[in-house]
Amino acid sequence: MKILLSAFACEPGQGSEEGVGWNTVVEAAKHQEVWVLTRTFYRDAIEAELAARPIANLNFIYIEPLGWKENFKGRQGGVQLHYYLWQILAYFVARSLHRKIGFDIARHVTYVKFWSPSFISLLPIPFIWGPVGGGEAAPKPFWADFSFKAKLYETAREWAQKLGESDLFARMTARRSVLALATTEDTAKRVRAMGAKNVQVLSESYLSKAEMTRLGECKMPGDSPIRFISMGRLLHWKGYHLAVRAFAIANLPNAEYWLLGDGPERDRLKSLAEEMGISSQIKFWGRLPRQESLGKLGESHVLIHPSLHDSGGWTCLEGMAAGRPIVCFDLGGPSTQVTAETGIKVPGYHPKQAVNDLAEAIAHLADDPELRSRMGRAGQKRVAEVYDWDVNGQFFAQLCEDIVAQQKDKI
Repeated sequence: MKILLSAFACEPGQGSEEGVGWNTVVEAAKHQEVWVLTRTFYRDAIEAELAARPIANLNFIYIEPLGWKENFKGRQGGVQLHYYLWQILAYFVARSLHRKIGFDIARHVTYVKFWSPSFISLLPIPFIWGPVGGGEAAPKPFWADFSFKAKLYETAREWAQKLGESDLFARMTARRSVLALATTEDTAKRVRAMGAKNVQVLSESYLSKAEMTRLGECKMPGDSPIRFISMGRLLHWKGYHLAVRAFAIANLPNAEYWLLGDGPERDRLKSLAEEMGISSQIKFWGRLPRQESLGKLGESHVLIHPSLHDSGGWTCLEGMAAGRPIVCFDLGGPSTQVTAETGIKVPGYHPKQAVNDLAEAIAHLADDPELRSRMGRAGQKRVAEVYDWDVNGQFFAQLCEDIVAQQKDKI
């Protein structure tokens, strides 16, 4: 089969959107002939990787609207405009390629967001949209804890979602998809409302077997002190202020809470730790190289991921692969990744309720090493069975064959 993939973000050796793009196209090439539309910005990194480790059946077409090759890091307005223009250019390039190659199916891979169109859906072949996400929102009671700037961010995000949902081309993308994949049920509801007829919930985040093996080598440390860890950017919607309060309420003298990452909430979190009288028990490590971060994970007992509107991500998967129980909110992507066997999911209705329930979960896991061990083993099993890139590649290979066969039966 000949597959066309649209992967605006696609770079080897990276996480986030770039990692989703790269791993998706590599897995697809194991089963089909693959052509990938991506940014010229990633060309050097991709060609260096392919020169070192060639991959059969994988062809890249690099494009940039108006010749823009900027990173756009930290410039949301610039990157969103660029992304929209890139999607338009991608359609015209894809249409020309289709006339020459004759693709069997097309799929939008990145960005993983539901409120922008994918114009390759206009090609006269079956189209798979996603997985796409971004339909989640922090429950309104939690906004009371946010700074004025954070509230502006959430308001702007809310309006961007609503404007995107009303975009005629985004709705066209939803309607023309033979299958729309959403990372969470929150996004699935919004995609259905846009006109998608066949919607399923599926994660965009996976780990390779090599990553699972490396993480599985993280032996559980001794019981003194008990260490809780959070990994990620220190942003308001990541909910670390709630975890700091919960750790203080749990009142565990023989415990530490490590925060890995940097961001605008760092000073606020430090002040909060001092205010709660636990600054000696909280360690801010800042942003560390990946291997050092995973080393710190190995020195910890429990991963806390208190995000208020994540679509997915790798943090919980890495924690489970390392055999660590997860404490998270029953919201967004983490809610689909973590089960009652692999961690504790706390309801997210109101800040006071959430903090008290987080504190109870923290204290419970601190006092029960057997439970930590049992949840850790269950997490490793779940990641291996559900969140393996190889499993994902096989799933999509079969999915594409089934969709094309169904379309042929209709003719």
